[in-house]
Amino acid sequence: MIRTGVIGFGLGGTAFHAPLVEAVPELELVAIATSKADAVHAAYPHAAVMTPEALIADPDISLVAISTPNDTHFPLARAALEAGKHVVIDKPFATSAEEAAELIAIAKARGLVLCPFHNRRWDSDFLAVRALIESGRLGEILLFEAHWDRFRPDLAQPWKESIAAGSGQLPDLGPHMIDQVLVLFGPPEALSADLAVQRVGGEVDDYFALTLHYGIRRVILASSRLIAAPRPRFGIHGRQGSFVKYGLDPQETALRAGGKVADPGHGLEDPAQYGVLTLPDGTRATIPSDRGDYRRFYSGIAAAIAEGAPPPVDPADALIGLRIIELARQSAREGRRLAL
Repeated sequence: MIRTGVIGFGLGGTAFHAPLVEAVPELELVAIATSKADAVHAAYPHAAVMTPEALIADPDISLVAISTPNDTHFPLARAALEAGKHVVIDKPFATSAEEAAELIAIAKARGLVLCPFHNRRWDSDFLAVRALIESGRLGEILLFEAHWDRFRPDLAQPWKESIAAGSGQLPDLGPHMIDQVLVLFGPPEALSADLAVQRVGGEVDDYFALTLHYGIRRVILASSRLIAAPRPRFGIHGRQGSFVKYGLDPQETALRAGGKVADPGHGLEDPAQYGVLTLPDGTRATIPSDRGDYRRFYSGIAAAIAEGAPPPVDPADALIGLRIIELARQSAREGRRLAL
């Protein structure tokens, strides 16, 4: 059993890290660092409640998962690595590529597992998209579009709405969207970007549109907090057909509502949200989404620690993603395309 501590018990800690650690047999959730002691005692009575400093210093804890405000990820991860802990970091991995490179260097020097929590690789719809593209049924992909929209006009989460490092829509949802594209196509050659603050009283970007350039292929990633009727989650267009998919993977909604990853229907999409493949002759076919399963991330972490397997997400991918985010901000400021 790999004794594990979670730092942070907000959305990330309660809906993702704690329940996923509990669901993996090789991991044991022994401590949570939070000020919400009553909530921890109610949900995980066997887990100790500590300060972040005490959790990191505990010699019996081998793995630390960090799910705290963005600008605390780097100092907490650095302290945990320097204390000899394996580390999982929620997105964004760090607030800059420079910070990410430093964490990667420390982990490599100490022989520790360091992994970004890019769990969206195991979304039901993304698994279907990846399988469809790899099958070749769409032919050469010329246009790949991904949207992740919400309607949240109110400024309800102060730490996400301030100009502090790491805030804004781009570092919030961008890391997942960029990571999925890196899995499919690798790093782009160049990018151009548009960012905006559209909500009244807002200080940080709540809209972004990134265009990633891969030769003649274009990848467009877009997100807004002011869209009530979401656009297609995925729109993929190749020389041999198109695939269009609406709706989000159901795992987050289920976990936030108190569901368990062991529930029989967990990770299964409503068939009404399955994507549709359209061929050039007009033939249409529904493509079922695979079962999503975020447990595969933490099972991969356990294998990396216990068996020396590669981590489920290479931290180098998070570093590339942060470089893309930094270039996107520069591109938006300067109004021009930039080489990666």
